[in-house]
Amino acid sequence: MEVQRKSLTQLFVPICFETLFYMLSGMIDTLMLSSVSNQAVGAVGTANTYIGVFIIMFGVISSGMVAVMTQNIGAGKPGVAYQARQLGLIFNAAVGVIMSAFLAIFSEKILEIVSIAPALLEPAETYLKIVGGACFLNALIPIFSSYLRVFGYTKQSLFASIIGNVINFFLNSVFLFVLNWGVMGVAIATVISRVINLIMVAAMGAVLIKAKNNLQRESSRKILRQIIKIGFPSACETALYNIAMTLVVRFMNQMDTDGMNVTARSYTIQIANFSYCVGAALAQANAIMTGWRIGAKEFEECDKGTKKAAIYGVITATCFSVTFALTGRFIVHIFTDDPQMINLVVKLLIIDIFLEFGRVTNLVYGQALKTSGDAAFPVIIGAIFMYLVAVGGTYFFGIRLGLLAVGAYIGMASDECARAIGMVLRWKTGKWKTKRLVE
Repeated sequence: MEVQRKSLTQLFVPICFETLFYMLSGMIDTLMLSSVSNQAVGAVGTANTYIGVFIIMFGVISSGMVAVMTQNIGAGKPGVAYQARQLGLIFNAAVGVIMSAFLAIFSEKILEIVSIAPALLEPAETYLKIVGGACFLNALIPIFSSYLRVFGYTKQSLFASIIGNVINFFLNSVFLFVLNWGVMGVAIATVISRVINLIMVAAMGAVLIKAKNNLQRESSRKILRQIIKIGFPSACETALYNIAMTLVVRFMNQMDTDGMNVTARSYTIQIANFSYCVGAALAQANAIMTGWRIGAKEFEECDKGTKKAAIYGVITATCFSVTFALTGRFIVHIFTDDPQMINLVVKLLIIDIFLEFGRVTNLVYGQALKTSGDAAFPVIIGAIFMYLVAVGGTYFFGIRLGLLAVGAYIGMASDECARAIGMVLRWKTGKWKTKRLVE
């Protein structure tokens, strides 16, 4: 089958809106939960942090699968791309079921181990048991969505995300304000909307993409080895990041007894996610093009495209984050009227300007390195800076110097900027050109 390769803008815009709607889902949950209590917001934010820790295994396949699929598509081998998707689907389905059972059974014990603030324990356990117990959905949705994207069908994945978010909003309204189910209602709505999202992306992929009909295949062992070669280091980086954020949240939970600092982090994340979604979408769009170009041996175009994506990302994310910092006091009023909470979130939004500048650069160059096959470097540099700078900075600035959440954000912003410098320098060496997967 013939694959029509699209431009950065054609890929970026639908992916950006899809990421934005995904972020809006979390913001809507936060906004609606804020009518219940600040503790409910902090509980869900904390629970989602720990859910992320336990779904990192899905990244072993998802990121590696994208690299293998895009490079084979660029080399004119769509049948091998379909084969890679099938292997990824089987692996993630098995791991997803195991992770779901673990989170549903041991949710209370997990939260006790990480020393969650007492006021957040009960609602966080409820959310973790329900949403974590259905985390196999998080394993399957990226497989089918990535399959659509690498063949250029980004609008279809966006449509499924929009429908899922509309359903989530409607069910949140019913469960929170009609049935008064609180955190449990938000969790159930989240699971139902993800089920519908999964059904839609799976069905559209089956109808639109005919790569299955291309009979060209490689050894399944060879394809799986390539997927793991890229995916395992990528998953390790994600694991390191999620564990680092878990330690950051653990320190923030120790900063007070009512969960104010960790709740301020939840509010800040919901606002800053608008900046993040631009960088994440550009990174994903550029990663797809990187795979296509490397598969076709178009190295010069790959280098120029990645630099352009990074520049666009830095400019856009910086504009967003500066705007949020300037208007933060008005935005936070949407969530809470607590003046102490508002002042704290505004301070965090100011520091977030520097965090987003580093993060978008880190995302674009890091994803390009992984898709090219140079996946080991990001995990090495991540292992160094995430713990020395982000976690260590949270402890030093936040607890030892008494800056609390502000100190934590200084540490996290420093980490993102340091890793971004490392990614750019690695890309400039050109070693990624020797990591091509397709013969």
